[in-house]
Amino acid sequence: MIVFLPLIIIGVILLWIVLKYNSLVTLKNRVANAWQQIDVQLKRRHDLIPNLVNTVKGYMEFEQDTLRQVITARNAAVSATGVADAAAKEGDVTRALSKLFALVENYPTLKANENVQQLMEELSSTENKVGFARQFYNDIATNFNIAQQTFPGNTIAGMFNFQRVELFKIENAEERNVPVVDLSMKK
Repeated sequence: MIVFLPLIIIGVILLWIVLKYNSLVTLKNRVANAWQQIDVQLKRRHDLIPNLVNTVKGYMEFEQDTLRQVITARNAAVSATGVADAAAKEGDVTRALSKLFALVENYPTLKANENVQQLMEELSSTENKVGFARQFYNDIATNFNIAQQTFPGNTIAGMFNFQRVELFKIENAEERNVPVVDLSMKK
């Protein structure tokens, strides 16, 4: 019996290593999946933007600079690489779209246009989906990072060269500001 004790201990250690490795691989794949969910929503967003810009272009003759900013931000976001780059460039798209949405409010005929309304609703819905996908990604990425950084997982992560993943975060200080909502009926 004493002869088998070292073999049992080695077997338990090997089993633990395999289980810990498999849990890290599972989390790594969940992070990749979460990133793909964000990517799908961003692609949808990027595909909707040119349609919206083309629809409003004729109405907004004096706002061509805003339309150019939206398209420039969209094109930059399409070429983003990595989480940090995507977060920064998508923030620019969000700011440009917010400005465009605010301008649309100043054009009653444009605001009443059914195509514009539909595109704006689709973009708003997509913005919500992007937000949820980012939150899901950050949750899974945080779990993955914690599993790699806590003992004894850090030993296995180091042995198999697992790398910490970046989180989506607010890059622009303006995005941290609370919006001002004025519901007063003053004019």
